[in-house]
Amino acid sequence: MIRPPSLSPAASILRRVRADLGIVADAGDHGDIPAGAVPLPSRLAVGDLAWASVRACGLIVGLDGLPDPDRVAVAYRSDRVLTVDGTPPDVWSVYSGFWRTADGWVRTHGNYPHHARRLRDGLGLGADADARGVRTAILALTSREAVDRITAARGLAVPVRQEDPRDDERQRTTPLLAVDRAPSPAPRSRPDTLRHDARGSIPSVPLAGVRVLDLTRVIAGPVCTRTLALLGADVLRIDPPRLAEPEWQHLDTGHGKRSAVLDARSGRFEELLAAADVVVLGYRPAALDRLGLSPSDLAARHPGLVIAQLSAWGDDEPHRAGFDSLVQAESGISMVESADGERPGALPAQALDHSAGYLLAAAVIDLLERQRRDGDSWVVRTSLRRIAAELLGMPRNRHPEVEREIDLSAHTATFEVGGHRVSTARPALPGVEFAAPHLWGSDQPVW
Repeated sequence: MIRPPSLSPAASILRRVRADLGIVADAGDHGDIPAGAVPLPSRLAVGDLAWASVRACGLIVGLDGLPDPDRVAVAYRSDRVLTVDGTPPDVWSVYSGFWRTADGWVRTHGNYPHHARRLRDGLGLGADADARGVRTAILALTSREAVDRITAARGLAVPVRQEDPRDDERQRTTPLLAVDRAPSPAPRSRPDTLRHDARGSIPSVPLAGVRVLDLTRVIAGPVCTRTLALLGADVLRIDPPRLAEPEWQHLDTGHGKRSAVLDARSGRFEELLAAADVVVLGYRPAALDRLGLSPSDLAARHPGLVIAQLSAWGDDEPHRAGFDSLVQAESGISMVESADGERPGALPAQALDHSAGYLLAAAVIDLLERQRRDGDSWVVRTSLRRIAAELLGMPRNRHPEVEREIDLSAHTATFEVGGHRVSTARPALPGVEFAAPHLWGSDQPVW
């Protein structure tokens, strides 16, 4: 994509979002910020991507004020400021990380117990295997052999690759936010979203009355639904009964949402769908197809839904599971961020996840208004790989900026949750504040 030279990277992202959503730009707001304003030091334009993603939400919902660059940086690194009873959680498993192979590097993800078990199974390791055991097993294999063995056991591993500019350019010919309209046989009444008060201003809860069914996990989807809850939506997160969420992960992104456990094949789940206004999907497209929860299935059974779908790799690879760290590694970002050109590096935040979350939230807000005005069902899709392609196509810094210290006291909030004192990052959107997260699985599956 060729960008006008007068536009900053952040303004270019906002132009792309507006084009994807069919929104006419305000001539007085191009989304420009000074280079390096958001303190997320990187060779890639991570700060610009972060600021523009947050700003897209604010523009679409009509919030006054610009995002604070320091607040955006803290929000994108929220896992680093989270404490429970004063103690930071252990965020990464010993089974997650970069591992040298006989001919290169691989990246693994084993934060969930079932993923850790599958990784060990693929490498022929016992339940007591530690990081040294994993390192030794992988070093004896080529990158292809290590990935093949782990993925054959349904674990998660990818090769660390150099970027492929041609593939990224191909990705960028597709929308960052792909919107489709699914005609419905009958109109469906919806809340009057983005309601203005008597003075013409957006109220503090513009999504009041909107019901959002949250079928997501791990940062990107939860950031989207957390943002919708922040703006007043009634968000109900549903998880399967036998797949517990790490407590810290939900406390980091569960603000303002209710959380329940329910089988997606139950009659009660279908009742929740029937009464929802929005469904946010974060599971692999192939898994959703098997459960009858693909966007086309949902729109056919429940006309009038707004459906947001997030995946790691996009519709080209519907069977693949993935996480931000894995997409960074395989897309080439990890080698771009390498400090020495040999050992892989990483972005200063899980920026693919967070940006996908904010951009999806912006799209949902816009599509709610379209549904109210025009009827029918609406679907928006994006993927972490598509976000990565956008980032890889933005202007780069020859040398990352020097890390700047931020006073965290202005950018964190503390809540009492289930008898624990939880400190988390405050919202990146200006002028609004989070409600406390609920404990995972602690609510009933009802609206």
